[in-house]
Amino acid sequence: MDERFDVPVEELAEDIRINVVDIEDFNSRVISAYNDGTAEKGLEADDQVGRSIIPAATGAFRDFSYIAPDIPEFIAENCVGCMDCVTECPDTAILGKVVEPATLEQGLSQISDEETRKTMAAQWGITNKYFNVIEKKNPGQGGKFGIFIDPSKCKGCAECVDACGDHNALRMVAKNDNNMEWYKTAFQFFRGLPETPQKYINEKALADMMLAERSLLYVGGAGSCMGCGEATAIRMMLAATGFVYGQENVGMVAATGCNTVYTSTYPYNPYRIAWTNSLFENAPAVAMGVRAKWDNQGWRQKRLWIIGGDGAMNDIGFQSLSRMLAAGADIKVIVLDTQVYSNTGGQTSTSSFKGQDAKMSFHGKSIPGKKENRKELANICMMHKDVYVAQTTCAHPNHFYKAVMDANQYPGPAIINVFTTCQPEHGVGDNMAEHQAKLAADSRSF
Repeated sequence: MDERFDVPVEELAEDIRINVVDIEDFNSRVISAYNDGTAEKGLEADDQVGRSIIPAATGAFRDFSYIAPDIPEFIAENCVGCMDCVTECPDTAILGKVVEPATLEQGLSQISDEETRKTMAAQWGITNKYFNVIEKKNPGQGGKFGIFIDPSKCKGCAECVDACGDHNALRMVAKNDNNMEWYKTAFQFFRGLPETPQKYINEKALADMMLAERSLLYVGGAGSCMGCGEATAIRMMLAATGFVYGQENVGMVAATGCNTVYTSTYPYNPYRIAWTNSLFENAPAVAMGVRAKWDNQGWRQKRLWIIGGDGAMNDIGFQSLSRMLAAGADIKVIVLDTQVYSNTGGQTSTSSFKGQDAKMSFHGKSIPGKKENRKELANICMMHKDVYVAQTTCAHPNHFYKAVMDANQYPGPAIINVFTTCQPEHGVGDNMAEHQAKLAADSRSF
């Protein structure tokens, strides 16, 4: 018997990894052609291109440095290490790391230019959380904390600055040729340092999960709008799942919508996990098939997630979702609830509020906005037996992470309904996702 799966070893399926795409060739030839603008006329329709298969994490090669005039600047002496900026970033453009002072000094010693070495050293600060508290308990064990911005992923939404708030450890500065070159050098230095040692990651402080590489299953490079609330929810769900179960034990079925458009714009894939997309309405049905196959292969420990918007889960795919919940399958669902059909231009959905001003339900003299009541998906899901149900927002990270971790541990279907700000359809600024999510919860509208 294999104790991991509680099934006879001979019944376990063989490890069949089919090389469906030459990753090295794809990354060097296909992505390069798209990055330099020669793909349309320069790429042959061979088996690499003709099937539209995208390897994992190719979004890492996408460069967004040209789309915004400003970029965040980190002020180390003001930082408390709360990790809110890292948590709320929708693009994996701002990351944190804790290093031992000796390790940092060794890395800095490799920089030949004195001025660059000084500015790089200034990126690391001493915080109570990672240095003083640890030093008090174990002298000589405190770590230095740094925040680094990837200029190729940052879209300039400034949500990190808002998340930082009164700490004032981040501010937006204008881009220029000199500082952009420095940002690139600094991020390369950050990447070259060892991963944050486990001793600095407090598993009770859930925001610390994103210090661990195994949590970073969303590499950025997606074509989502600046400050997209959906992308933050996806990142956080994957972080909490990857931290506990690891990259190889996470899979996903995505319902067609905004989330599939910005994460599969060929040839850029922001995910480091296996995922698939079928249609708008049938993600739960597809997931049931995947779950059945995995269980048959003895892969019961793998976590399978469905992601979709309120249109996919409240409306066209509701019957499929209800069937999955009633079946009792060990499948988890995260609903990206924007209260409108974001992907098609902001039309009313059954998740829209009564009186809401949206396309197809404009508010005016003849029509007072949407006439129907909002369908409360979480309440309906609670009427299904033995289902874990949570409703949360990314603006409440501890509650969000706890919901995801509880859902993963629950031995059956689980669904998490998440308020996700949609900047263009809600008519708010690029930096407003967290603010709007807090407002939705505080006002009791969500």
